[in-house]
Amino acid sequence: MNKIFPQLISKALNVKADQISNTIALLEDGATIPFISRYRKEMTGALDEVQIADIKNRYDKLCEIEKRKQTILSTIEEQGKLSSELKNRIESSWDMTELEDIYLPYKPRRRTRAEIAREKGLEPLAKWLMIQQPGDPGYKASAFIKGEVKDSEDALKGACDIIAEWISENERARNTVRGLFRREAVISSRVVKTKVEEAAKYRDYFEWSEPLYRCSSHRLLAMRRGEAEGFLKVSISPEDELCIDRLEGQFIKNATAAAAFVSDAVRDGYKRLLKPSIETEFAASSKEKADDEAIRVFSENLKQLLLAPPLGQKRVLGIDPGFRTGCKVVCLDAQGNLLHNETIFPHPPRQDVSGSARKITHLVEVYDIQAIAIGNGTASRETENFITNLRYDRKVQVFVVSENGASVYSASKVAREEFPEYDVTVRGAVSIGRRLMDPLAELVKIDPKSIGVGQYQHDVDQGKLKKSLDQTVENCVNSVGVDINTASKHLLVYISGLGPQLAQNIIDYRKENGPFHSRKELLKVPRMGEKAFEQAAGFLRIASSENPLDNSAVHPERYALVEKMAFDLGCTVKELIADKELRKRLVLENYLSEEVGMPTLKDILEELDKPGRDPRQTIKVFEFDASVKTIDDLKEGMLLPGIVTNITNFGCFVDIGIKENGLVHISQLADRYVSDPTEIVSIHQQIMVKVMSVDKERKRVQLSMKDI
Repeated sequence: MNKIFPQLISKALNVKADQISNTIALLEDGATIPFISRYRKEMTGALDEVQIADIKNRYDKLCEIEKRKQTILSTIEEQGKLSSELKNRIESSWDMTELEDIYLPYKPRRRTRAEIAREKGLEPLAKWLMIQQPGDPGYKASAFIKGEVKDSEDALKGACDIIAEWISENERARNTVRGLFRREAVISSRVVKTKVEEAAKYRDYFEWSEPLYRCSSHRLLAMRRGEAEGFLKVSISPEDELCIDRLEGQFIKNATAAAAFVSDAVRDGYKRLLKPSIETEFAASSKEKADDEAIRVFSENLKQLLLAPPLGQKRVLGIDPGFRTGCKVVCLDAQGNLLHNETIFPHPPRQDVSGSARKITHLVEVYDIQAIAIGNGTASRETENFITNLRYDRKVQVFVVSENGASVYSASKVAREEFPEYDVTVRGAVSIGRRLMDPLAELVKIDPKSIGVGQYQHDVDQGKLKKSLDQTVENCVNSVGVDINTASKHLLVYISGLGPQLAQNIIDYRKENGPFHSRKELLKVPRMGEKAFEQAAGFLRIASSENPLDNSAVHPERYALVEKMAFDLGCTVKELIADKELRKRLVLENYLSEEVGMPTLKDILEELDKPGRDPRQTIKVFEFDASVKTIDDLKEGMLLPGIVTNITNFGCFVDIGIKENGLVHISQLADRYVSDPTEIVSIHQQIMVKVMSVDKERKRVQLSMKDI
């Protein structure tokens, strides 16, 4: 690691350099972000997983810059142009834009107009013009008429091409134009005239312009999507004459005849070379900024969705509702195993209400069903109404569950491996039932992009998106922890330190040897080395273990410490966990050491208080307004219960029990100014909304949370 990296990252993130040094050392030693944030708080100063991820990203970026520097230095050195001053400048720069500007004049390039002019021997003429001394440029140019240079005009034209390139590659000139783009640039969007009808969904951007620095990420991504689909033309530009005036102020020294040629070259260099280059740069940087914001929003939504309240290990009847093809019904045991499946037809066209009712009540009785999960897609409200009006031999809770991604899962390789003998409809119903029991365990099987909580997720940098979403899933899985004897491979993959091969090895070991009886037994799993065990053990739970700490987030490396606490109090570890009064007698300062500080001791005490607790909230039953089933039932001013299904920078989408989700615009979230919707709402939050307007043609519903 370069010694300057911690200082650079410290300045950018406002975190102490020694915290950063220790964090990078842990990462380079193979530690994962969840492990570092949970079990190495003393080393990092209790940085959380978001801060650690930020440090890792900054560190990776600096490593990229360092690698790029080496390429630049070696290329310039090969040209014999690497002076000590230039070398020092490159080595001291850690800004990629600045580095590329320094490198630009030395960069190998294609055969430009300026290069052709140099080949004709016109560079001395260009240098004479740039000095702008008195004299006749035409007369001076006549000395260069030879070979391919036909006349003085041709010579001057070639010389101006060279000057235009000099100006476009001049670092000060580039920074001048950059500054004007930063402060003054306007992003404009225009519809392609021949595609007005096809581009209807982009009509908000047919004639749109606004300052680039004010353009929100969702508007920028919408315009760029329209551009990519060939419906819009998007440009970014400040006032051209303002830029040219500033450049002329830099390069025009007097009113000589030569200065007039330099002025022409400035204008040409700006329009033909410099402006397109800086516009491309700002198009990329503004897109990257919009991507980062969209990815942040998506990751936060995904986190809330993954950590949605679970019903827990209950026997569930899952229903994938439908009209013509019927409702697919599955019965699952408390572990989510499929016990039975069939199809009922309570809705038109068959409308076998009595037969369907008999089947459902019979299944509830036979399979000892405790809860019913209904998908929220087509025929959801009708199915919910049918199910809630039946009489059962016990209390049965009914939940409407998001179907987003269920169809993707049901057609996936994962689903085919789980249920090779069943079709996609049965698999979809199983996914709906399991989502109620444990959203996290089921959603990890689905590509996060298909879960339906993103903002332009298909338009952002896909590599960056995947990295962020994978990190979010990993953080969520490890924050909850998993039962190693029941977890699927898809859940185990995300456990700190495991990955696909070790996850599969754990499954194979479980099949051959039965359930794990202790965390130590993990070391018998093929390829489970000490490092992988260190990273994973604290996040794996074994409920049936004789050692109660195996079902907690206390890491095995601290078992001896807990045993000492129990010994000092004259009790067993089990008694220490069971008796709160005993724990109150502990003096934590007595257990401080070089390796164990107060953050770890407090974490241990908190875990002993509720070992193996699930950090997720308790699930609540929710009911939509019975009078609203389609968009036609909506009237302005209605107050309706709803569930937040997606959050974006411009507001949140709410399921109010119809096919179309309504939008609460950011301006309608509260009776005050709101800059970030997540201040007010969260995914799956149950809220009351007012219907503001209904556009039946465009299937849009505007809602408000004000004055409710």
